[in-house]
Amino acid sequence: MTSQKKKGRVFSGARPTGRQHLGNYLGAIKNYVALQDEYEECIYCIVDIHALTTVDTTKELKNNTYEMALDWLAAGLRPDDSIIFVQSHVPEVAELHTFLSMVTPLGKLTDLPTFKEKIRYQPQNINYGLVGYPVLMAADIALYKAIVVPVGVDQAPHIEFTREVVRSFNYHYNTNVLIEPQMKATKVPKVLGIDGENKMSKSLGNHIELASSPQETQQRVMQMVTDPQRARRADPGNPDVCNVFTMHRIFSSEEEVETINVECRKAGIGCVDCKKMFAKNLNEHLAPFRARRAKLAEKPDDVWGVLDDGGKRARAIAGQTIAEVKEAIGLP
Repeated sequence: MTSQKKKGRVFSGARPTGRQHLGNYLGAIKNYVALQDEYEECIYCIVDIHALTTVDTTKELKNNTYEMALDWLAAGLRPDDSIIFVQSHVPEVAELHTFLSMVTPLGKLTDLPTFKEKIRYQPQNINYGLVGYPVLMAADIALYKAIVVPVGVDQAPHIEFTREVVRSFNYHYNTNVLIEPQMKATKVPKVLGIDGENKMSKSLGNHIELASSPQETQQRVMQMVTDPQRARRADPGNPDVCNVFTMHRIFSSEEEVETINVECRKAGIGCVDCKKMFAKNLNEHLAPFRARRAKLAEKPDDVWGVLDDGGKRARAIAGQTIAEVKEAIGLP
């Protein structure tokens, strides 16, 4: 732990997708944990309202929220050092969303690449909430006056949009009450799924869950696509284009990585052995997480208690910001 933490707040949120996978861990959660030792206050939110823009049913929403919180806590988020809560438990975010929408041009929203991507996936459900999604995201961040937002590089347009909205609000009402956040890109910008082509995703079924059993994890790893040009065991491979080798760089020792790098190129090691080695190392890395998760799962009320307490702490901050925003606008 650092001797002196940086001043200011960190904020990040994620949609409640249930049990987290390796992509979530490397792309976000691992960073969340590390930032607790770097900044004075970290605020992490399960954004269930955002989820309403795309889900067909909310039947699994509560359970998905619980499973995500369980994974976050097991991975190392500390309720004493961070505020961990559910978005809908802080209604002030909807209030700020409304105020920010008054200074947001519609054209800006429809030009965002993420909006265009969403409507390709759900052309039959282009709802108002989907269009205003970035404004709600901006409200999430601005409500807590976060100075840093850890996100993947694909979210860069949203962070820049948030900065523009904050500037627009402050200019429109001649104030400096809201703060422009800075983006902090994750060290692992994109984690490919077991198909080796697409970003790891539950919807694509190409993911590896953190909470899977060692046996399930090995089965998924053995399905991973390696060097597409290496058709036979005797063919030399190219680790530079192999997703399994990319994972070895993260979860295996330097000696193992170097051995694979050399032996693969001269067909000294096969893809099956390479994947077995990765599965072993991944399971060893996740063993402490899985043990903590199992222990936390024995007391589900305690997990909900963390979220409830986090919501109260978040509302205390949110209430102060909303009061300042209303005063800046000139509302009675």
